[in-house]
Parts: sequence; C-alpha cells; structure tokens
Amino acid sequence: MIDRIAAVALAAGLWGSLLVNATQAQTAAEFYKGSVVSRYVGSGVGGGFDSYARVFAPHFRRHIPGMPTVVIKNMPGAAGLTSMNFIYSAAPRDGSAILASFNTVVLDSLYGRDNAKFDPRLLGWVGSIGKQTATCLTWHSTPIKTIEDARAREVLVGATGDGSTPVMYPKLLNAMLGTKFKVISGYSTSGMRLAVERGEVDGICGLSWGTVKVSHPEWRQNKSVNFLLQAGLKKDFDLPEVPFAMDLVKEPEKKQILFLHFAPQAMGRPFAAPPDIPADRKAALIKAFDAAMRDPELLAEATKQRMDIDPMTGRQIDDLLAQIYATPPNVVAKAAQAIAE
Repeated sequence: MIDRIAAVALAAGLWGSLLVNATQAQTAAEFYKGSVVSRYVGSGVGGGFDSYARVFAPHFRRHIPGMPTVVIKNMPGAAGLTSMNFIYSAAPRDGSAILASFNTVVLDSLYGRDNAKFDPRLLGWVGSIGKQTATCLTWHSTPIKTIEDARAREVLVGATGDGSTPVMYPKLLNAMLGTKFKVISGYSTSGMRLAVERGEVDGICGLSWGTVKVSHPEWRQNKSVNFLLQAGLKKDFDLPEVPFAMDLVKEPEKKQILFLHFAPQAMGRPFAAPPDIPADRKAALIKAFDAAMRDPELLAEATKQRMDIDPMTGRQIDDLLAQIYATPPNVVAKAAQAIAE
C-alpha cells in the first residue's frame, strides 16, 4: 500500500514537473494567447492610479504578443503596502500579474518598516506612465491662501492612511519648512477630496497635480482651490506661479532629505511584475509598455482625459531605485524621522 502511494505521488510529481516545464517552454506569444493578465491597482476605484491603469490597459493589451485579456483588480490597503507585498511574495511569477503601484511605497523597505516584506530592487519594473508633482492645496473659503499662511496657523488636511503622500508630506513639510499642517486621516481616496469640498478639512497636502487635472479640473478652472506648494524633483510647467518645495530650503542635508522623499515622484505611476518571471515574458511586457507609450490611440485618449504621458522606462526605474537605496544611512534615518513625527 505504501509503495502504491509512493508511486502515485511520484507520478503526480513527475506530471507536475512536466506541466511546469511545458509552460516554461512556451514562447511569450504562446503563453499570453488566450490567457488573462491581472493588473492589480494599489488604490481604490476612482483614484488617479486607478484611472490611469484603466485607460492604459486596453492599449497595453494590443502590444503584448498573443493579446491576452487584461483585467483590473483593485487591491487598496496600507497606502499601497498590501498590494506591494502581494506582488512581491504571493502573485504568480509566470508573467500573468502586474501591479500599478503607489510610488512612495518603495521607500518603506528603506526605512525598515516591519510590514514592508519586499525589496523593490528585485521587482520586474516594466515602466511608468508619467512623472508626478504633488501639490498642497486648500479650499477657496479658508483663510489659508499661501505657504506662508500655513506656517502661521494650523491647517487641517485630509488623508487616507499611513504611508500615503497626504499623510507623509504634511509631516515632512512641518519638519523641513516649519508649516503647521495637522493630518486628519481615515478617508477613502474619493472621500478625502469630498471632505475638502464639504469644508470638513481645509485642504490636502500630497495630492498629485495629475489627479487634480483628471478628477477635478473644475477646481482650477473655477478657482475653487489655492495651490500653496508643489513638490517633486522638478517644477511642473502647468504650475509656474506655485512655489517649489526644493527652492524653499537652503541647507544641503534638508535638500537631501527632500530629494529622498520626492524621488519616487519621478517614478510617477509605475508598473511592476513579481521577481523572477521568465525573462522572455518580462522582455515582452517591457516592449509592450514602451510601444503603448508611443501609441497614437493611447496618446489621443490621454489628451482627451487630461492625462499626462511622460514615461520612464523599467531600466530608468531600476537606476533611480539604486540611487535612492545608496543614500547615506544618517540621511535615511533623519528622513524617516521627519515623517514619523
């Protein structure tokens, strides 16, 4: 009886190995033909990352060999940490899963956060649709109109959860610029913006300018909000009159700390595959991404939807992460402390 069980187990193991080997032997086109690619989004429905992922998905699909079905699956939680841990450790490593990740979550491992169970340098970065510029804004009816006002009096700002830019950036700016932002967290992605319109909070600090253009173009058109500050590695040409955070600090160490926090903005809206997917499938996804970024149909739709297309390649993301993770430990410690207070 034992011999028979062992023989069955051996046969099952051999059959499983044959199936794995057969799958691995497939070309990228053979693998993707008739298959489903799950595109996970680290935020809820209606947010900027979700909107970009949904517009991008059908155009991306057309450039993947075999033209698989692409299905959007939202996986919000812990400001992108839930989905990042999933894509790193639990998602299938056969090329059928990709994550539209929050950019700032790549710092969690650098800061040694207990729940960050990933190394972003080991992910299969496919590329980024566009770079980002974060904004701090207040509703028109509040007395806080400028960044100087935010230094002089308390400003209530809405946020989602720990690790999100609307939580981190107010704390960072309080430490670096002497502002008096007070974070009110616990809102949903869309609820945070609705809270501003209802007057529950004065504003938001850490909201992408791209998200404002896509989700609330009327805010600027109707002068409904005051833009206090913009944050990123370079000033956005759409906001020439809005102060640039990097220009407001002179001390070299503070500039290093701001650079570390703002560097993920350059990654904008990145897409990553799990570690160790087959090399030819990773190459196919990267090639498809690059082709989609030049696709006239995508560019036309992005223009219609007021979406910025300013891509970064997977290799450029790898290089930026290497630079981020080469930051001196003493600067990393101070940068982590700045958003912990």
